[in-house]
Amino acid sequence: MKILILGATGDVGGAALRAAVARGHQVTAAARKPQALAAINPLVTPCPLDLLAQPRAAAEAAVGHDLIISALRPPVGREADLVPLTRAALEAAKAAGIPVLVTGGAATLKLADGSGHTVLTAPGFLQDSLRPIAEACAAQDALLDAATDSEWTCLRPPAMLMEGPATGRYRFGTDTLVVDEEGNSQISFADFGSALIDLAEAPRDNHGKLTVAWGAPAPALAAG
Repeated sequence: MKILILGATGDVGGAALRAAVARGHQVTAAARKPQALAAINPLVTPCPLDLLAQPRAAAEAAVGHDLIISALRPPVGREADLVPLTRAALEAAKAAGIPVLVTGGAATLKLADGSGHTVLTAPGFLQDSLRPIAEACAAQDALLDAATDSEWTCLRPPAMLMEGPATGRYRFGTDTLVVDEEGNSQISFADFGSALIDLAEAPRDNHGKLTVAWGAPAPALAAG
């Protein structure tokens, strides 16, 4: 499979890139800063691309690929860019006639306690510093809901997305945070990247919003 990864030098994009290469896929890595692409795997085709400044270039880059993975995340202070970035990814995929797999956020996922609250609405659940990106992710969800003319799938992370090993011990869910037997909702970037490639390889009947998290207690992390 030929995959174009947008945001390929970020934590999630990098993890998806490594998982895709390990499984033998042909990957084009797109990122805004050319110098960040210099250090990627030599088996990967680099593609300098500023998606907001060059939306048409994204569609051109997508030609000849089977799938786009959008792992885009704006920096702190520019959270509102998430919606136009996602819109540009959707439009690039539509122009190329291929599906897009979007990395979403946990904002609109329901808590597993049955309260009906979401990550964004639950009192005291979010730190104030995380609210801007959570609100941007909720707006991203609304954009996807309205994108009925595009073939997209959105994979949303659990409550905690962090550094850690690739365990393969994750499971998928839909609209509620996936928790392990201890009640924790978390996953490593490595396993989240692997889950993205699982979906990339899946039949095209997985349209919609999903989530994924470790289905067993978190592995012990080495002190470092």
